Amino acid sequence: MSATAEHHHGITTTDAESHHYAALGVEHLKLAFWIFLGSDCFFFGSLIGMYMSYRGKSLVGPYPLDVFDVNITSISTFILLMSSFTMVLAVLGAKTGRRGMCLTFLLVTAACGASFVGFQIYEFNHFFHEGLTLQGNLFGSSFYTLTGFHGTHVAIGVLWLLLQAVWYTQGWIRGDEGLMVEVTGLYWHFVDIVWIVIFTIIYLLEYT
Repeated sequence: MSATAEHHHGITTTDAESHHYAALGVEHLKLAFWIFLGSDCFFFGSLIGMYMSYRGKSLVGPYPLDVFDVNITSISTFILLMSSFTMVLAVLGAKTGRRGMCLTFLLVTAACGASFVGFQIYEFNHFFHEGLTLQGNLFGSSFYTLTGFHGTHVAIGVLWLLLQAVWYTQGWIRGDEGLMVEVTGLYWHFVDIVWIVIFTIIYLLEYT
């Protein structure tokens, strides 16, 4: 094989192969994560289907309109949705090498997520004191299961964001930092989108 073939455009065969495999590694990471999110969609879909099938079938109270305060829930929803914007800015910072920007918006996104979880804990506590329990009626069972599972996802996301902020500042992220933050962003946008669906079918439909 000629030297030209081996060093085409200044890249050796080994370098080209390494670049090819690195590209495949990136695609495999994203593909694996999309598969995970796809499986989570099915899980949330089954929980949402369960809630809808039980909706309006509770024989005893309290019922949704007895305990809901849509104003409070709307505030927490707004905070969570705004965190998607701050997550986009964190990804942009990582991809453009602006470490301070990335770190700042990772922490802001985590704070928004923690606020949402705090609102949910307050809401659950209020509902419990109003008599809505997990075993009390069909509404309580399906409501706590669906929203609790989503809240757990948000809490995991907050922990992930905080850990990534530490890894980012300490230089512990190996490989493409932008890709790592982008994958975190995919997860965060997913939980935000799922909440839009949950908020619509649980809260908004009760007021229509």
